[in-house]
Amino acid sequence: MNEFQLKYGCNPNQKPSRIFMADGSDLPVEILNGRPGYINFLDAFNGYQLVKELKKATGLPAATSFKHVSPAGAAVGLPLTDVEKKIYWVDETIGELSPIACAYARARGADRMSSFGDFISLSDVCDVATAKLIQHEVSDGIVAPGYEPEAIEILKSKKKGNYNIIKIDPEYKPEPIERKQVFGVTFEQGRNEFVIDKELLSNVVTENKEIPESAKIDMIIALITLKYTQSNSVCYVKNGQAIGIGAGQQSRIHCTRLAGQKADNWYLRQNPKVLNLPFKDGVGRADRDNAIDLYIGDEYEDILNDWERVFTEKPSVFTVEEKKAWLAGNTDVTIGSDAFFPFGDNIERAYKSGVKYVAQPGGSVRDEQVIETANKHGMAMCFTGMRLFHH
Repeated sequence: MNEFQLKYGCNPNQKPSRIFMADGSDLPVEILNGRPGYINFLDAFNGYQLVKELKKATGLPAATSFKHVSPAGAAVGLPLTDVEKKIYWVDETIGELSPIACAYARARGADRMSSFGDFISLSDVCDVATAKLIQHEVSDGIVAPGYEPEAIEILKSKKKGNYNIIKIDPEYKPEPIERKQVFGVTFEQGRNEFVIDKELLSNVVTENKEIPESAKIDMIIALITLKYTQSNSVCYVKNGQAIGIGAGQQSRIHCTRLAGQKADNWYLRQNPKVLNLPFKDGVGRADRDNAIDLYIGDEYEDILNDWERVFTEKPSVFTVEEKKAWLAGNTDVTIGSDAFFPFGDNIERAYKSGVKYVAQPGGSVRDEQVIETANKHGMAMCFTGMRLFHH
């Protein structure tokens, strides 16, 4: 099959719509269930490239949760702590989690608000444990190189049998030149085949030269995630998973703030006051996520004034002082940027979210100011020399 007719394009009025191979060859995907749409395929193809590269660079199974052509989360398959299982709503009845299941739980769980209704990409075969995790989440579909038979049946039960399941050929290699049209004009460029690996991290420009292996993996995760995130973009990573992604902002400091706030929220969700919120039985995951987001944010009065809707009793206020004290415990975070940091203010904001390791291209006329700011906070920063814009 070299063509697939879509219901419509980005919006219902954009017809006709299809995906096809211009050279007449077969599409590299097989649709096992559902009817994926235009945006679904954009998310699937971008997401699969991301996880395939993460797997190749780290040797670990990888997963990403995509929304509107940018990742809401990305992670490799490291084991989850008990606290992470709790904040990611991992049901104990699922049993032992495989590495690919851990990767998806991390990718989906880091920013649950943004991952709502996601399109999932897996680097490895979707097994039963991963399918059981997905079964309980609001999601539009999944792409993977394969599926266990029981996993397919679990996934088919979602969305009244219409859940989108795509199988992709892991051996597929696209043409070296890519094209797209805007306003009737065809754009052409070479594919971004730049390899991101540990050798890219050798130019450490700060006084602190110590970057442990775990931080190098986090840097690679940040940079590969940024390679498939709508620019401008900044990514915070800790322990093998993106914990805050700021995408598509015109100002880099706004990217840094947005991603930093998401990283802060990820850590605040691990506070005992949040872990022990007295939710009523029957309150769904999405409502719990929304309530937690309000509780830890500046709009906490909104949820406290409406506490009877979701809680059995009114929670105590999570004070500014308590949040600040808790956030001080979030350390050894990595930040990556798809282009150079133009001012030291980005480093100052990153420091507030526990950043110790920085990966960025360098090349700003104010590089010395940025390096000086990183030195002030004892950070280790490497210049990769490679910009990673994606549009």
